[in-house]
Amino acid sequence: MKRREFLETAAVAACTIAAIPKPARAESSEVVAPGNPYGVLVDVTVCIGCRKCEWACNQANNLPEQPLSWFEDKSVFEEYRRPDAAHYTVVNQFPGPEGSDKPLWVKVQCMHCNIPSCASACIVSALHKEENGAVTYDASRCIGCRYCMVACPFQIPGYEYDNPLTPKVQKCTFCFDRISTEGGVPACVEICPPQALTFGRRSELLELAHRKIKDEPDHYVDHVYGEHEVGGTSWMYISSVPFEDLKFPKLGTKAPPEWTEPIQHGVFKNFLPPLALYAFLGGIMHLFRPERKKQEGKES
Repeated sequence: MKRREFLETAAVAACTIAAIPKPARAESSEVVAPGNPYGVLVDVTVCIGCRKCEWACNQANNLPEQPLSWFEDKSVFEEYRRPDAAHYTVVNQFPGPEGSDKPLWVKVQCMHCNIPSCASACIVSALHKEENGAVTYDASRCIGCRYCMVACPFQIPGYEYDNPLTPKVQKCTFCFDRISTEGGVPACVEICPPQALTFGRRSELLELAHRKIKDEPDHYVDHVYGEHEVGGTSWMYISSVPFEDLKFPKLGTKAPPEWTEPIQHGVFKNFLPPLALYAFLGGIMHLFRPERKKQEGKES
């Protein structure tokens, strides 16, 4: 390529890039939490550690089935457990408040954040926050990147590593089909013998939680976990001991997507001019590749 031809090509490309309008900068996050979704209030002081919620969850979600009697085994409390691809919820045991011989049992599952980090991180929108509060998962969209697992502040999503052909991300579904039906409640809530789990609208559950704390200040710590953490969650807890003692992560009140999405949107909305530049540079590389120079040498 002659020097004059190169300069003409560069001038045309530069004018083309300059003529491309720059989109407006993203000013704020586009993530919006549902107005008043469903939720569950977990009263840790009422739970008896029967693990019937684990059995009901397996039944409702077609997970590996064991007889109900299998969940009477209390030896599982000897080690701290986490939900995984085959267990959407688990119950752990912790020491009770000082001066009490009664332990505390804590159910763990997806918190169904108001502004979920997993859904924000998913590049194919396989995870979605529904208006009724559930964070749902569409396996047909998933590409297995597992960004959701990294993004989750509660480290909840599991992955089917033992399924080499069609692995899926697995987590509590909030029994989406059940709560989408009039009068329907999650399977774990329905089976709970001592009614440690209360299902309802999030605003009403918060009123109930604060009323319990106010009525029995010596029984509960003055903290509703999930009311403000990471922008609020659909699953909330009250307890007689600090939540740090129950292995709950100490988190801020701002939802991570409110920090990350303005940056993401700004990058992608202004990505067109860089694409034109990359195309131009790629064209220069193509013109000056060794094969072309050799061919031009032969012709001369």
